[in-house]
Amino acid sequence: MKLGIISDTHMPRSAKKLPSAIVQHFQGVDLILHLGDWVTLDVYHMLSQIAPVDGIAGNNDPEDIITKFGQRKILTLGSKKVGLVHGHLPFAGRSTEDKARLAFKQDQVDAILFGHSHQPLLKQVDGILLFNPGSAADKRREPKFSAGILEIYGDEMRAHHFFYDRKDD
Repeated sequence: MKLGIISDTHMPRSAKKLPSAIVQHFQGVDLILHLGDWVTLDVYHMLSQIAPVDGIAGNNDPEDIITKFGQRKILTLGSKKVGLVHGHLPFAGRSTEDKARLAFKQDQVDAILFGHSHQPLLKQVDGILLFNPGSAADKRREPKFSAGILEIYGDEMRAHHFFYDRKDD
């Protein structure tokens, strides 16, 4: 199973359309997971033209996105349990990574996917894959825009980022 991982699109403020790098890299994925701050359901419709889409809402998302996706979920993808959370809740005074980890402290998950910080992250902590794809259209202080791919084949799970310079608008 191959998944496209995207977060913090902040559309249409940050971009009017999906960056061509996203469209290119997500071709052939089985599922796209958006980790919040869509800002409009138009992003869902754009991504749905590439592959099926699921995700969670972020702190900049309106009620229709929160209602459709919720703010935290666990998906069983192949043989793996994957937690999705934006990373802004629920623990004040913590880093985004710490908030994401704490959101699944009581759960058995193999991976935690999160966004919010706009900073790409890939590491293992206590046997759990932590992955933040960065931001597809609002890189802030990062040198490049980014998103990611998560692959799950049997008991194997691998993630990687892809980076690009332009968001095409």
